[in-house]
Amino acid sequence: MTSPSLTTRLEAILYLKGRPVSVGELAELSEVDRKEVEEALIALTTLYAQRESALEIVHQNGRWGLQLRAGLGDLVKDLLPVNLSTATLRTLATIALKKRILQSDLVDLRGSGAYDHIKELLAQEFIERRRQNDGRSYWITLTEKFHRTFSVLPDLGATDLAEAA
Repeated sequence: MTSPSLTTRLEAILYLKGRPVSVGELAELSEVDRKEVEEALIALTTLYAQRESALEIVHQNGRWGLQLRAGLGDLVKDLLPVNLSTATLRTLATIALKKRILQSDLVDLRGSGAYDHIKELLAQEFIERRRQNDGRSYWITLTEKFHRTFSVLPDLGATDLAEAA
């Protein structure tokens, strides 16, 4: 299996960060030089501009971001089953993709704003947090309420499948 292209990796980074990111940070996270990142960002921006997408790549004040196109905010608010900000939803999506993640790793991925997102997600009971046995961070996992609210089935491990049979 081949590794994803640089444009695909940059798209993933921009999505997961959920905030504008500098070329330097993108270069560091994607492990390529700044020139390659700049060229890939131009290609990615062109791809988004050419297709009718709900998302767009924006470049402002030397930073790059992935955001919902103007005019779609009301549609998204009507569709969301809960009242969470876009940034908090992205943090929740990151947790859902990882299934289980250290809080410190989540903050590295999403930035320091993730601490507020975690508090909100804990208060709304979408995630659980347990102290790491051999470290200072916390393990973050999804709750049953998350699975019910978003109609996402939890992964069934081998033992769960045997019990279900």
